[in-house]
Amino acid sequence: MLEITADHARRFLVRRQLLDPPRSLPAAPDSVLDVVARLGSLQFDPLEFPGARNHDLVLHARIRGYQRSWCDGWLYGPASERRLFEAYNKSLNILPISELPFYRLAWDRASSRYETGIFAERAEAVGSILERLRKEGPLSTAAFKDMRAAVDWHWAPTAEGRAALEALFEAGRVAIARRDGSRRTYDLVERVFPPELLARRASPDEAKRHRLLSRYRAVGLMGASGASELVHGTGAAADRARILSGLVGDGTLVSVGVEGVRGPRYVLAEELELLESARRRSRRPAAVTFVPPLDPLLWDRRLLRDLFGYDYIWEVYIPEAKRRHGYYVLPILFGDRFVGRIEPRFDRQDAVLRILGVGFEAGFQPADAPGFLEAFRSALAAFSAFVGAQRVVFGRTRIARTLAGAVGSPP
Repeated sequence: MLEITADHARRFLVRRQLLDPPRSLPAAPDSVLDVVARLGSLQFDPLEFPGARNHDLVLHARIRGYQRSWCDGWLYGPASERRLFEAYNKSLNILPISELPFYRLAWDRASSRYETGIFAERAEAVGSILERLRKEGPLSTAAFKDMRAAVDWHWAPTAEGRAALEALFEAGRVAIARRDGSRRTYDLVERVFPPELLARRASPDEAKRHRLLSRYRAVGLMGASGASELVHGTGAAADRARILSGLVGDGTLVSVGVEGVRGPRYVLAEELELLESARRRSRRPAAVTFVPPLDPLLWDRRLLRDLFGYDYIWEVYIPEAKRRHGYYVLPILFGDRFVGRIEPRFDRQDAVLRILGVGFEAGFQPADAPGFLEAFRSALAAFSAFVGAQRVVFGRTRIARTLAGAVGSPP
């Protein structure tokens, strides 16, 4: 087992997550594919409270001058040009299209589950949807708004048309052809993906191995276990232990002991050179990154707490009265340390980026930290340009006044 210090581990994680320095990959669509190749997947969430969706925030944090159309082009362009697709992994994720054969197992399982469920109980609606797609081509959820009968669905009663489409998507019979805001447009899966790709299948063991490995690729230093949301969909504990043993045994993963972190962690063998290079501190000035709430760097909350000393919960689903920090709060990364939180909200109507709240960790004083205010100004300027803000307005607090003065924005 390799043994590394906590400082070494933090430097490695931030570098391999392409955040040291942030916003440094070339301003080009191909950089989207480079990020996905490194992280394995991007978690999708439709909320745009800060001005963009989670996966776009992930890409903005790593790509200079990132534009949303770059990722959308790889996702929703002509079938011959698509390089990414959406499927359920940890949750709804954006994945390399070349990995589709590994996710056929999830399609098969959903098909079996729904054959005696919604496909049988709502056979007429399901058949009607497939027939309309076959005849009319891609259709949005709005095309089936007349199918309003309520269905007991995953979290709450849902309109029959929407529930049937979601089941067909999970079962791999339809695919997301494009998105217009939060509205999905579906088409038959055989018209979205090349037939030779659909013909390929991975064995159940290969699919399970790939899915578990995807979590280690995303996190970078994941342990043998994790919180339920981190390991969701990777099988029972015994299965994970067996697969992990195989990944270590065949040299895909290497065991690493990290100072102050309980139990072994695992790094991709292909990243050992990067791990070694992280022994040395960078000579670059520390930069600031606003890290998205579903960024792979934050997936392992136990590692975040033990290694960075930082507790983070995304509070969008917590009742307002019980929130500690805010609705859609982004951690502030300064170099290889999490130093605070920021809650930006973009008002499209007046093109104003409102900073509803900013807070810092105990002991961190932004005005006293060398280089922080300049780095914060640069990060905020990049963020506001990305979302299309014409003005930045801070809330009226002492910290906000300090930051507003530093970046030249009205408090």
